[in-house]
Formats: sequence, structure tokens, C-alpha cells
Amino acid sequence: MRFVPRLRQGLRRRLLGTAAAALVLPVAAGLVGTTAAVAAPAQGAPVSHRAPAGGFEEVFVESDMGPIKVQIQWAARGGDAALYMLDGLRARDDANAWTFETNALQQFANDNVSLIMPVGGQSSFYTDWYAPSNLNGQDITYKWETFLTEQLPDYLATRGVSRNNNGILGLSMGGSAALTLAAYHRDQFKFASSLSGYLNLSAPGMREAIRVAMLDAGRFNVDSMWGPPWSPSWLRNDPFVFAPKLEGLSLYISAASGLPGEHDNPQGFVGYYNTANGMALEALSLAQTRAFQLKLATLGIPATFDFPARGTHAWKYWEDQLWKARPQILEALNAF
Repeated sequence: MRFVPRLRQGLRRRLLGTAAAALVLPVAAGLVGTTAAVAAPAQGAPVSHRAPAGGFEEVFVESDMGPIKVQIQWAARGGDAALYMLDGLRARDDANAWTFETNALQQFANDNVSLIMPVGGQSSFYTDWYAPSNLNGQDITYKWETFLTEQLPDYLATRGVSRNNNGILGLSMGGSAALTLAAYHRDQFKFASSLSGYLNLSAPGMREAIRVAMLDAGRFNVDSMWGPPWSPSWLRNDPFVFAPKLEGLSLYISAASGLPGEHDNPQGFVGYYNTANGMALEALSLAQTRAFQLKLATLGIPATFDFPARGTHAWKYWEDQLWKARPQILEALNAF
């Protein structure tokens, strides 16, 4: 089971701890992944060091996991709103896939909201783990919730980004995580979106499916993340369980049918295999998202749901959904 099928693999980079708390790496707009000269350490940057009006930057921000690379497209007119954009299960260590699998940067280029795209976190569910995975030699303990809700906002505040005028959006693994982070950090987030997420982790077979998926995506041990299946951490991170905590948030939630659509054009055996895989994953997400829709309706919690008639578990469909969600994002963050 693959949560985000992807043929090409990025170069794996291990981010080792350094004496610098955070390095700011400016990158010319449109040259994503090409870094320029290194500037002074950024975590200690004065508050007057504000975000530029527009432009793209890559920075390293200190965390409990060591320096974490973050790609940022700054708000077009220097506004303080931000949209955190989470990756999928196979998140790479060199770039957040929103920057190269979609046109997300172009979609928001003229909008007064900064796009905050953390890099890394394969199989992490963007949560705080109990321990390093003991099946793949992992030498750090994932602490992604702490990073995204404490250390990264601390850095962004030095660049003029608000601590509480934020949205969070993710796909697949990142979709589930986006709702989780928004639910437990209401002072930080006003908007949350799950695109093809898995929103009922307590459903029969889901915990076993996640175990298999994480083993396939980097040989990560799910027991190091949330413990054994009876651990309360599973319930704490299950959107179906914590759904009441979402009341009052602006919500955009989507999943497609799983039927191939305009963005599916498989070539060769591998292409057809990936498309079939994406069909199955999206169909599962659809079933869970429909159930979640009923859950929110029962609780009287309003949300925008979108269920395209065609679409698989693939990036171009999430690009389409991002465009559909954009007006709601800008309205929720007053970022026009």
C-alpha cells in the first residue's frame, strides 16, 4: 500500500545538527532548489528582519530533530498570513513536493499569504514520535508536531508571519496530519484542509494498513510513532475521534472517486501499476472522507466537501483541489 505513488526518488540527505540555529538561504524566484549565498543565522534575526513582499526562499530552522529545511514563498504584499503545506508519506529530503509536482507557487504568487513548505518527514504523519524507528536505523526521534507548532512559528515570527493567522493543508498522510494539528492548536490555525486524507484511522484494517504502508515507505516502524494498536495515541490522532475539536475552523475536505481522469496517462507496466495503486488508495480515501462528512454533519460542524467524479491518488488532482480551495483559504486568513 502506497499513500503517495511516485516513481522518481530524490537524493536522500541527512540533516546533521550544527552550531547554527538556522541558516537563511535566499533563492531567486522560479529557481526552486537552487540556493544562493548563505546569509547570517536566522533564528536570532531581529524582529525588524521582515519577510520580503513576494519572492522565494529556502531556510534551515533549528528543531529537536536538527536543522529542518523549509521552503517559503512570501506573501505578495508583505502580509502576515501563512499557509502551511504538508507533503505525503514519501516526502523527500531535498524539496517539498508542492514546489515541483504542482503549480502551487504560481497559484498564490499574487496573493497576500506566505506558503510555508517544510521538507522531509517521510512516514512521519507530522507527529511527535515516542522513539526512533528501530527497523531502519533511524538516529533521530521525529518531533514534527513540536516543530510545526512551536519552533517553526517562533522563527517565522521573526520574519513578520503571524502566530495565529494561519492555515494548514496536506494530502494523503499530510491531510490527516493537517486536521490533527489544526484541532489541537486552535490558537495557531484558522483554516484546515485534507486532500485525499485518511480520516478514520480506527476503522477495521486501517492500523494494519498504515503499518504496511510505513514499512514500504522507508521501513519505518509504526510502533515507534503511536505505539501498539491499543495505545491512546492512535485515538488522539484519529480525525474521526477528535472531530468535535474542529468546530469553528474553516474546513475544506476532498477525495475523488478513484476512477482515472484527465491527469492519468499511464505508460508501460510501472505506469499502469502506479495508476492502479492510485485508484485503490483514492477509493479508500473516498470511503473514509464520506464517513467523515457524515460525522461532521452529525456534530453540526460545517465544512466544504468536494468529491470529483474522476481522479486518482495523484499530484495533479491535488493541484486542482488547491485551486478550488484557494478562495476559502484567502477568505479565512483575510489574505486578499
